[in-house]
Amino acid sequence: MLPFDPATLDPEDIGEHRAVLEMDHDEAIEHVRGVFTDAGFGVPVEFSPSEMLNEKVDADRDPYYVLGACNPTMADRALDASDKKLGALFPCNVVVWEESPGRQVVYHVSIMKIARLSGVAPDDDAMADIVADTGELVSEAWANLDAA
Repeated sequence: MLPFDPATLDPEDIGEHRAVLEMDHDEAIEHVRGVFTDAGFGVPVEFSPSEMLNEKVDADRDPYYVLGACNPTMADRALDASDKKLGALFPCNVVVWEESPGRQVVYHVSIMKIARLSGVAPDDDAMADIVADTGELVSEAWANLDAA
């Protein structure tokens, strides 16, 4: 049993963001990568689970792509604040999936907030500052998603 009911969480509790882009899947991936890079994130890891699953287990999945975004300053601070444990949740993933041809969903949750909820990171002032600073960067990227 979980120590709390996930259904009672507000999307803000986990830093949930969701947007819809009216564009082709590959174009959406490039656009999302660009806005997150412009907001101060690098994208050191990216992959297509749908391609892997379609190949390995004949899953017949629609396009689905993960961009592993990371801001080095925030990552460094988060590692220090969490006694290195938060690295198990790195990078901050932004997911792009094709809802229908020409319509892509972009989705993200805050690993910093989830780390605090789960006890991986402390619920203290230092972590609160990291959550706030990271949230500002994500908000900047999110604000620019519509600039397609």
